[in-house]
Amino acid sequence: MKKEFIPYEIALALKELGFNEPCLAYYDYYTKGVPLNIYESDDGCGQPAPLYQQAFRWFREKHGFYNQIHKRYGWEGIIRNSVNGTLEWNDGTYNSPEEAELACLKKLIEIVKNK
Repeated sequence: MKKEFIPYEIALALKELGFNEPCLAYYDYYTKGVPLNIYESDDGCGQPAPLYQQAFRWFREKHGFYNQIHKRYGWEGIIRNSVNGTLEWNDGTYNSPEEAELACLKKLIEIVKNK
């Protein structure tokens, strides 16, 4: 189940961008990188640990970007602007869909930080 949650460092970066959604799990501040039990609300002891789908939905709804992952010559990650369909990023150098998803999240963070 741990693979469903975004990595700790990415969760921190999302928080810096304003991500403040309820999450199913939280990273313990003292044992970084390990999701705690599934909670419906934070007890103040941890960093929210969003699911990948939750993070991608947040970027789509709050910042107007959506991503696509598909296989071409390797696994490819694509980010588009949902308002006008403009291609923001396209990279097809990944060995697995999970690697491409993580790269998309990192790139989405970079794009939003630079806007």
